[in-house]
Amino acid sequence: MTGQPVYGRNPVRELAAAGRREVHAVYALPELAREPWLVGLGAEPRSRAELGRLAGSAEHQGVVALAGPYPYADAGELLRAEGPIVCLDRVQDPRNLGAVARVVDAAGAAGIVVPERGSAPVTGAVARASAGAVEHVAVARVPNLAGFLHDARGPERWVVGADAEDGDDYREAGLGLDTILVLGAEGAGLRPRVRSMCDRFVHIPMHGRVASLNVSVAAAVLLFDIARVR
Repeated sequence: MTGQPVYGRNPVRELAAAGRREVHAVYALPELAREPWLVGLGAEPRSRAELGRLAGSAEHQGVVALAGPYPYADAGELLRAEGPIVCLDRVQDPRNLGAVARVVDAAGAAGIVVPERGSAPVTGAVARASAGAVEHVAVARVPNLAGFLHDARGPERWVVGADAEDGDDYREAGLGLDTILVLGAEGAGLRPRVRSMCDRFVHIPMHGRVASLNVSVAAAVLLFDIARVR
């Protein structure tokens, strides 16, 4: 049986609950396969070693599913949805993409846009890091992020770049539901052409000795500030 591995208890549970892609098979440790929700999914017992091989990871928590391809959203439809959009520039760590997806789901944002090249695709590792939230979140891939932002900006949507030092204090920026929030990889920041597509910049004031936040933490701070004024 082939398919994209999704592993971990919550990711497999949310994969089935979302119903957005076909679940070809579910496997679990023998002592877990008798749990009612796994019985309902037709889980077949497998050893821990077999599950690790199927998942390609030891972090499977005793449950692995093989699923159809991840259903990426249409970027144009995402722009017409209500709520802020998060664009990630060169975020290559699947754990960071997964953590951002979890934040987007929790904050009620419209979704995520990533470039096709230079960014992590949605994989089992992303699903695991998101605790399954990525199965519910709209994620769109675009050929060129700067081109997407160029076409998206206008009276209906404002493009706001997050910067470690530049721009307004986010607490005074008045970010709204029409915000397209652009975040770069930790340390690398935004590429120059992507920066040039931003209408304005905001920063999160920090008082510690470490100069930057993880991208998912920055996304959480900014998205929940937007959610606060809903």
